[in-house]
Amino acid sequence: MIVSLAGGVGAARFLDGLVRLLRPEELFIVGNTGDDAEIHGLHISPDLDTVVYTLAGLANAEHGWGIRGDTFHCLQSMGQLGEDTWFQLGDRDFATHLWRSNRLREGWPLSRITKEMGARLGVRSTVTPMCDEPVRTMVNTPGGELEFQEYFVKRRARDKVLGVLFRNSKEAKPAPGVLKAIGGASGIIFCPSNPIISIGPILSVPGIRKALEKRKCRSAAISPIVGGKALKGPAAGMMASMGNEVSARGVARLYQGLVDVFVLDREDRKLAPAIDALGMRTVVTNTIMTGLAQKKALARSVLKALENE
Repeated sequence: MIVSLAGGVGAARFLDGLVRLLRPEELFIVGNTGDDAEIHGLHISPDLDTVVYTLAGLANAEHGWGIRGDTFHCLQSMGQLGEDTWFQLGDRDFATHLWRSNRLREGWPLSRITKEMGARLGVRSTVTPMCDEPVRTMVNTPGGELEFQEYFVKRRARDKVLGVLFRNSKEAKPAPGVLKAIGGASGIIFCPSNPIISIGPILSVPGIRKALEKRKCRSAAISPIVGGKALKGPAAGMMASMGNEVSARGVARLYQGLVDVFVLDREDRKLAPAIDALGMRTVVTNTIMTGLAQKKALARSVLKALENE
């Protein structure tokens, strides 16, 4: 079994290629829920939904998030009634959040809800949250503390990031099956996601980092930073403002002790010796996924790296 740690859009694109090279049942995906939020009274799980929608063939390819061909009549009507509509939710997407919120009120844990959602949408791989307890990524800025969605979507990531914390993570427990999957994995992949606010929350759940440190298999990470820039999202700005080197090497440093193989783009091949010096074996390939062929090629390179001595 391959275990993948996943954020949102970048992870989903990679996983879309990976799942085509494996039996889907051989893939166990641990998703970030630090980005979760309550909006319009509904529980939103953006990263989990992005992964599930993508693997179900429903994702909006243009944006990477949301459902292909969705309409926004409900959101428009809410705006007419004076509601704040800064968080874009399509009509079919609303259905997901209504259904999830109802199940939570009935006492279902998020892991059961996510498993049921995947099954109903035809996803054969396991997709699970990092934990069932609510953990929230909080961004510390000069103007005060912001919930992640307020920082990223409402304020368009324009605030300087002084630090992040994962509220309630110390009280959380890994979702059912997560530690067992890591312990029995044939390979572990850190998807090309923001190492601070996509992978960071997963690692903050007690027991997960330790399980990864004690892994019995190889692990590989794919850099989401290419040529000093983030392919998606606020990773570059966050890393810079928090004092991290904005490069593939900077990402590799954040994963020391957890990763055996580090995959970086051809544009950053000159960084390979410095990353090797961190105790990782580097693999240089194209990491920019412009289409299905590139997704599969990257996934193939990662799987090969996990197999080779």
